[in-house]
Amino acid sequence: MFLPKYPDSPTPPPAHTHTPTDTAAPVRPSLPSVSIDQKAVVALVVGGVVLTALLAAVAVTAISVAVAAVVLRSMLRDHHRR
Repeated sequence: MFLPKYPDSPTPPPAHTHTPTDTAAPVRPSLPSVSIDQKAVVALVVGGVVLTALLAAVAVTAISVAVAAVVLRSMLRDHHRR
C-alpha cells in the first residue's frame, strides 16, 4: 500500500538541442590590476584583531552589568520584604 509505484519504462529526459552560432560573444574589458602593499594587509589584520577584541570586551562588560543588576534587584527585593 505504501510502496511507490515506478513506471515500467521511464521516459528519457529531453535532448539538449542548442546549436552554436557564429557570432562571438562581446569581450569584456579586464579590470586594472591593483597592487596591495604588505603593510596595508598587516594594518588591516591588526585593525580587525583590535576591533574584535573591543567587541568581545563590550560583550563581557554588558553581561557582567546585567548579572550585577539582577543580583542587586534580588537583594533589594529581599530587603524590602523584611
